[in-house]
Amino acid sequence: MSKIKYYSDTLDIQSKTIILRLDLNVPLKDKKIQDFTRITLALPFIKDLIKKKAKIIIISHLGRPKGSKVSELSLIPVYKFLKEQLKSNLFFFMGNIDEEIKSKCSYLKEGEIILLENIRFSKGESENDDVLAKKLASLGDIYINDAFSCSHREQASIHKITKYIQESYAGPLLKKEVEAINLVIKNKKEPVTCIIGGSKISTKINVISNLIKNVNNIVIVGAMANNFLAFKGFKIGKSLLEENSNKIINEIYAKAQQNNCNIIIPEDCNVSSSFEGAGTAKTKDGINNNEIILDIGPKTIKNIENIIDQSNTVLWNGPAGYFENQNFIAGTLAIANKISKNTSNKSLVSILGGGDTIAAINKSNEKFTFTHLSTAGGAFLEFLEGKDLPGLNVLK
Repeated sequence: MSKIKYYSDTLDIQSKTIILRLDLNVPLKDKKIQDFTRITLALPFIKDLIKKKAKIIIISHLGRPKGSKVSELSLIPVYKFLKEQLKSNLFFFMGNIDEEIKSKCSYLKEGEIILLENIRFSKGESENDDVLAKKLASLGDIYINDAFSCSHREQASIHKITKYIQESYAGPLLKKEVEAINLVIKNKKEPVTCIIGGSKISTKINVISNLIKNVNNIVIVGAMANNFLAFKGFKIGKSLLEENSNKIINEIYAKAQQNNCNIIIPEDCNVSSSFEGAGTAKTKDGINNNEIILDIGPKTIKNIENIIDQSNTVLWNGPAGYFENQNFIAGTLAIANKISKNTSNKSLVSILGGGDTIAAINKSNEKFTFTHLSTAGGAFLEFLEGKDLPGLNVLK
């Protein structure tokens, strides 16, 4: 099996134009950044490239604008923060990927940077379009993918771009992610528990199905658990529910039974009549029609803590509740605390993934200890299940 080509410090990049694909997809509220983790992790490598007198073009996405220009998903807040952090000339290009940007890039001086506007404003990005990929590749000499969290996607700036540029490498952040997850996979000990949050089953159905064969417990939390509660016949009020999910859930339970994997869903919930309200603990059979499930309840928290205590390896992706409101962060923090405590005393190997998971944990002032903390969500889960990631395959 061929190995990934990693960027090396010995590579001569002075005066060369580096196309750097990052994941600067940070959570925004009223166009203000709510969590800076992904940006701060990217800064050391950007500074290293500046020090080595490279010319740098940064590509990133933010949210899912679906090929349209959405002002709320502009990278302007990211640009402003980077401008504060980097002692270098940093420019922001809001136009299309055309001759104008090619001309501007040709005037870049050593140590200068251009941040392109949200690449997903271009329709060709999600379509893995050859034309867009070729235009992007024409802007530089060397391509470096340092966005592991996007590497499960066949998109122009992740996948097809490598077809049109002479040199392509994986960056240091990507290398760290791959090596850390591989180490956890190699050293994992049973029982293995996977805690999965998020809202849509359809986006994680393949992951869940494949993980069933490799783990002992799958704990379903977050809005995704609503679908399982509804499937079991419990009323979920006004809670988020994915349409036509019963067939998928039925398949999950059948596969879990075949593989002796336990599926654990909430016994109680923290509910409110609105996302901005205070919470009330309710058993799963006591939810009213006007209520929304926004977190797991105390009985469920205790149950999950017991499962973690009985586990030797824990994989976690997705918060347990609507953490944006402090009233509904208790479940997520309880899980984080228990995993951290058991990791600290060496009784647990733990790996956490996903931007929302990290953002939720960072809302607390507490310090946590995990074997590995990954900024990736979908890529993290797909890599765990042993899938080949398109963005990594093209770097081999």
